[in-house]
Amino acid sequence: MKFLSGLCLAVLVLSGGAAIAQQGDRVKEQQQRAVTQPGNNAPVWRDVRGGQMQYTTSSAQGRETGILVQSWGETWRQIRNGPVTFWGGWLVVAVTLILAALYFAKGPVKLHDQPSGRAIHRFSPVEQVAHWSMAISFVVLGISGLVMLFGKHVLLPVIGYTLFAWLTALCKNLHNFVGPFFIVATLIFVVLFIRDNLPRAYDFQWFGRAWGYLTGRDHPPSGKFNAGEKVWFWGGVVGLSVIVSWSGLILLFPNFDQTRSVMQSAWIWHAVAAIVFIAMSLGHIYLGTLGVEGAYQAMRTGYVDEVWAKEHHEIWYNEVKSGQRPEAAGGAVPAGAPHMKEKA
Repeated sequence: MKFLSGLCLAVLVLSGGAAIAQQGDRVKEQQQRAVTQPGNNAPVWRDVRGGQMQYTTSSAQGRETGILVQSWGETWRQIRNGPVTFWGGWLVVAVTLILAALYFAKGPVKLHDQPSGRAIHRFSPVEQVAHWSMAISFVVLGISGLVMLFGKHVLLPVIGYTLFAWLTALCKNLHNFVGPFFIVATLIFVVLFIRDNLPRAYDFQWFGRAWGYLTGRDHPPSGKFNAGEKVWFWGGVVGLSVIVSWSGLILLFPNFDQTRSVMQSAWIWHAVAAIVFIAMSLGHIYLGTLGVEGAYQAMRTGYVDEVWAKEHHEIWYNEVKSGQRPEAAGGAVPAGAPHMKEKA
């Protein structure tokens, strides 16, 4: 046992001595280079940028305290200011222009028949609060994120450094504090709406007639939510929310000792997913307000006109009329008395 201990100690001494000797050779090489090639510190900077742990005089200890220059940071900066900013910005602009062109060319999707004046209960107060909590927090996060990412290119030349500095500081704090609220609101929203967003066989028929729906020529039958809304639910509210929430928490709480490279990778995931999320949300917001006549009323009041329900969500309408939907018990009622049950 003593022999093994002595052998291990000898190995450690020899390896340590070799490392010291190697370090000494590099020092001598640098001293000689200072004479023959003054100002050429390339070997030193190659070592510094190599990502290996170096020696520092600081008493602070951590996973990266000995790494003086983290080269991945420059790569991240080029990705941020290059493809993410360029393509992400143009994606948001392109979606906005397409929706504007659709609105001015075709106008909102209108009902084929005149409203009946009879209201059907569509969303409960709890569902409305959950939706608006998630929606408002998302808008705050989206606007503040866009300002922080694109502001120096778009806003800074217009409003100047002082106002831009104040605005970005405000956006940063809003982004940090509203983020956790958005995560909680989204979890509640998913629990409340997941049942009506499960895929159904008739959803595939809706996709085949989607263009007719967008132009107002055709209203394909659907359940409480059509296939487009289900894509938004699963792709955006669930899928992209998971990505932005997971990466956002990594960025929001750096005190869990994650490395700089982890945070830089998390930022790329966060920014790309957020930009796609914002682009998709523009379509959802458009169809829920200007794009479809009567759609905004559903989430604002919780009720929709009977004709609107029949034309846009005929399968759900038939379930309500047949008594299969307990949340809309009583069927259609006069718009001025939403709690009055329909008379036989």
